[in-house]
Amino acid sequence: MAGDIERILDALNRAGVRYLVVGGVAVVLHGYLRTTADLDLIIHLERNNTLKALRALAGIGYRPRPPVEMEAFADAETRSEWIRDKNLKVFSLYNTAIPALEIDIFVEEPFDFNAAYDRSLRVRLETADATVIGMDDLIALKRLTGRPRDLEDIQALTALKERPPKGGE
Repeated sequence: MAGDIERILDALNRAGVRYLVVGGVAVVLHGYLRTTADLDLIIHLERNNTLKALRALAGIGYRPRPPVEMEAFADAETRSEWIRDKNLKVFSLYNTAIPALEIDIFVEEPFDFNAAYDRSLRVRLETADATVIGMDDLIALKRLTGRPRDLEDIQALTALKERPPKGGE
């Protein structure tokens, strides 16, 4: 699955998309090993950035799980309707060639994207870079959802934050 994630991130990076890796993959990249079944992303929902992201993901075989046109997600009014009428939180994408790895894109930016992007980490993986939400922002995001898995992640991330650096004080 790591290679598949890197392929997705490479496509986004090559397209110049402003995004943040959040969710379980971000937790792992911050140092807490646990399993996850999807790649959660927050993209800057400015129309051109959103279109670049959608085209990059379509280019590697991803399609929307709901029966809608891929580019409908780029329209702010459409997203607002989905939130209001369907209580949609994420826009899910799937790829039949990689059935075990869905992508969930947040339909709203739950915080000031630019500020969080400025605080993000650039993590080099084997074949791609990942723009990962900063630990404090990740903890705050997980507090918003409050699911049992998120509460476990908060405990683990807080413990990682409080641990002294290796070889030092």
